Amino acid sequence: MNKSIHFALLCAAFSLLLTSCGDTTTTKSETDNTDTVSKIVEPTQSNIITTPENIVIVRFKVSDYAKWRASYDSRDSMRAANGLRNYIIGRGVKDTSIIMVALKTDDIAKAKAFTKDASLKSALQKGYVIGTPKYNFTTVVYQDMATNMSDLRSMTFFKVKDWDAWKTSFEGSRQTRVENALTDRAYGYDADDNHKVVVVVGVNDSTKAEAYWNSDLIKQRRAASGVVGEVERFVYRIVQKY
Repeated sequence: MNKSIHFALLCAAFSLLLTSCGDTTTTKSETDNTDTVSKIVEPTQSNIITTPENIVIVRFKVSDYAKWRASYDSRDSMRAANGLRNYIIGRGVKDTSIIMVALKTDDIAKAKAFTKDASLKSALQKGYVIGTPKYNFTTVVYQDMATNMSDLRSMTFFKVKDWDAWKTSFEGSRQTRVENALTDRAYGYDADDNHKVVVVVGVNDSTKAEAYWNSDLIKQRRAASGVVGEVERFVYRIVQKY
């Protein structure tokens, strides 16, 4: 065979091999009934925000999502008047009638007062909300604002013995989460008690993530980092970013 032809064929084969190695895989799991792309997203420093920011997290159940959403969108002025800015809306994966709304605020005290206001309670009752919403007033100290992150997320709430010790341990185990298809999105603590922690991660492969959440490894890491008591997890898909 002509040497130049032989060399060209080798280059083409090598190029095909590199292209194949970059393919992503698609999986299904009990956590997510839709296909999810298994793609590990590494954080870059330019996307990271570590300036503390106040976030109000609200979770509740609705009787009709479309009607609730129309009602919610019509009350932007009410939220703005009380110092709240739209941030994210998510819907539960296992139960899509469970809604998570995240709002930004510069004044936690004002936000707390608003959640107890009679006008808000009336608006919720008229806005297809079932029962009493659950509020978390959080100081977020880490946010990865990358735009290519999965819209499938997990939000966990738990208590720790010591915030600083937990934070050091958590940051030191980031690579383990990456290897298990989880990308750190945000974390912080209750505005009034830094022993109460909230963590949000992007889920890049739901099957792999479920296996990790049920593994002995994560139990060992929680114990070593000072997590105490039960962990509450809410898996959701983002439906609106503001």
